[in-house]
Formats: sequence, C-alpha cells, structure tokens
Amino acid sequence: MKTQAFRMLALGDVVGEAATLFLRRSLPRFRKEKGLDLVLANGENSSRRGGIDLESTEMLFSAGVDLVTTGNHVFRQREIYDFLDGAGSLLRPCNFPAACPGRGYAILSLSGLKVLVINVQGTLFMDALANPFEAVEKILEREAGRFDLAFCDFHGEATSEKKAFGYHFDSRIHAIFGTHTHIPTADLQILPGGSGYITDLGMCGARDSVLGMEIGVATEKFVTHMPTYYRTAQGPQEAWGAIFELDPATGRCLAVEQVHLTEEGLSAQQQRK
Repeated sequence: MKTQAFRMLALGDVVGEAATLFLRRSLPRFRKEKGLDLVLANGENSSRRGGIDLESTEMLFSAGVDLVTTGNHVFRQREIYDFLDGAGSLLRPCNFPAACPGRGYAILSLSGLKVLVINVQGTLFMDALANPFEAVEKILEREAGRFDLAFCDFHGEATSEKKAFGYHFDSRIHAIFGTHTHIPTADLQILPGGSGYITDLGMCGARDSVLGMEIGVATEKFVTHMPTYYRTAQGPQEAWGAIFELDPATGRCLAVEQVHLTEEGLSAQQQRK
C-alpha cells in the first residue's frame, strides 16, 4: 500500500475542443511535476458539438485524465451512450434513473489503494432527479469496506446545496468538489472531519469568455432575451481545479491547493491542516 501522501487533481468543466487540446499540451508535464496519483476532470461540455462525445473523451484520456465525470449535459450526443455503458472511466451522475446509460461511480485500483469516485448531480435549480444525498448514501452503504479513499464530484447550481453536502459527508468522502457553474470559488478548505472541500472548481476553457462561450453571443442573449445559438469561445485557454493531498492510512485531507493553469504558467493558493 502507498505510504506517502496520495495526490489527486480534480479539474473543472472542460469547455470545447480548444480546452481539451490545451490540456493535452499542458497536463502531462504538470502531472509529472506535481507527482499526481490520479487526475479527474468533468468533461460534460468537452465536445466541439456540445455535451461530450467519443472524440473529446479520448482526447481527455490522452491528455492524462484517468476518469471523466459529467453532469446535466452528458446525454446530448447519442454516440456516447454505449461507451457510458461499457466504460468504467466515464461516469454520469448516480442519481439519474437506472434506465439511463452508464453508471454513477467507479472503484479504481491505484498505488495499492482502492479509490471510490462518485458523480452526483444537485437538484436545486436543476433537473428533478433523485435526492443526491440519498443516492450517495446508498453507494457508500453498498460499497462499505471495499475502498480506502472516496472522492465525489457534486455537479450542481446552488452553493448552499453543495456546502450542505460537504458537511453531511465530511470524513466519509475524503475529497468533495463542486462543478457546473464554471466559476472557481475561493473556499477551498479542510472540513472539521478531515475532508477536503471546494464549492466549485471552475472550468477549463477560454479565458476571455462567458462560461466558455463567446462574449458577444452571451451578452446578446441577456440584452435581447431572444433565442441564441451559443458558440465556444476561442483564444488563450486556462484550466481551474484543485489538488487534494490525502493521508492514505486515515483518509484525512492534509492539504488542498487551488490550481490555475494558463498558457503562461501556473498560479495557486493552498490550505493546509
């Protein structure tokens, strides 16, 4: 079993082809420099056609992402349905109906450890899915004793719902991170029970954009309220995320480091306990 700290990077929503290409250029070296054991990324917006498809999924894997989580846009491209059913490395939120393609969690074997990764979607200001708290409780009960570390991507709109989820599963899920809003929050912390937490990782996409979309198109939508076809913004790319450093023996989070990777380099802030 691994005796040194386990280091996991979680990346926020990847928006469009340019973002996946940026990760393919920058992530392998960054992963090596940081000594990362696991890289997760939310890829539900990674396709140049919207949603996620086979091409964008493979590009994320080739960039060095080990497992891809998703959210409310996961089913936009029908070609991904069979892959969701067959691959343990691409997840959809666990509280979607059982009849939907795919699965909501996976257990990975890494460095002598069993690592549980859960993907769940919030319901406040989102689709009326099953209760995310109850859905995750069932997974933890079902897999009790079969994992050493547990991580969860909570894909949700409301900061209050994410924060409540973090406290509810503190010490039982060792790293909890939010996705969906595309805006990085400044509340990275270690919760009282020892879990690493951040309300939203942010996004991987164009720096000069509105949530990864072209500024003019997004602005027109708000000004006119007319139907608009959003287009992925181009230009300099950036990637937001967080590195969680965990004690493999106890599961306690030792440090949380916010990552901001740009074409020019890296900036970060860290919380340590």
